[in-house]
Amino acid sequence: MNTLRTGMLLAALTALFMGVGYMLGGGAGMALAFLFAAGTNLFAYWNSDKMVLKMYKAQEVDGSHASGAVRRYAEIVQGLAARAELPEPRIYIIDNPQPNAFATGRNPQNAAVAATTGLLQMLTDEEVAGVMAHELAHVKNRDTLTMTVTATIAGAITMLANFALFFGGNRNNGGGLIGALAIMILAPMAAALVQMAISRGREYEADKGGAEICGHPEWLASALAKISNGAAQIPNMTAERHPETGQLMIINPLAGMRADKLFSTHPATQDRIDRLMEMAGMSGHVQAAPEGFSQQGEPRRKGPWG
Repeated sequence: MNTLRTGMLLAALTALFMGVGYMLGGGAGMALAFLFAAGTNLFAYWNSDKMVLKMYKAQEVDGSHASGAVRRYAEIVQGLAARAELPEPRIYIIDNPQPNAFATGRNPQNAAVAATTGLLQMLTDEEVAGVMAHELAHVKNRDTLTMTVTATIAGAITMLANFALFFGGNRNNGGGLIGALAIMILAPMAAALVQMAISRGREYEADKGGAEICGHPEWLASALAKISNGAAQIPNMTAERHPETGQLMIINPLAGMRADKLFSTHPATQDRIDRLMEMAGMSGHVQAAPEGFSQQGEPRRKGPWG
């Protein structure tokens, strides 16, 4: 059902893009918009993972990371991938104090996962396992491709609408000048809402799938509380410069910015935590970003992967 809903929302997003093209240039504009959408999606299909990893200056984990938290992080990902019956993804580390993580790649055979140094410093090994299981669930569900296509079309709609607003649309179509102005102004907002709906739905599914992969929903619930708190306090300057990448992260990297919450691509963290705790059958209530609470400096505990 969620897959069908995602497909319908993607279709709506494509139709919205073609509608903007129609208002800009009639039938020819709609055809050009469709071709442009196809071209941008094809480019994103092959290059999105390289672009986002380069954007965040991610470094692939190799023999130089032979010990410490990074080695344990790699071992956790390898163990979880085997448990989920997935090909082992490429594993990256990002030198950034904000705790966060994401997955990328066009399919499970070409997937990559990345975690920030802040995440490895702040979380226990069990919580890291919960986070990476969530990211591997995205890979298994092929959300990495879905979200890339969604971000690409939504961005193209905004660009096309801005172009039409600046140069003037095809005022002889439909509702004339008022109709053209309405779709040029409202289309980017509608695209953002559709993108938000798709992303939120996929996050819930990845939470559920991640809990099943690692076998401990409470690990991910605890991690989400800590990451939410950290993201609210520690800015991620790369994400600030490239907010379109925020939907890839397990927690909105712009969570500390009040204006960004209006069109947040992530569900409410407390709602996600409550659902996970229900899965775990636990009555304890894990709080997201509790006031005055900091997880900095907690000792890391060895988890089941070493």
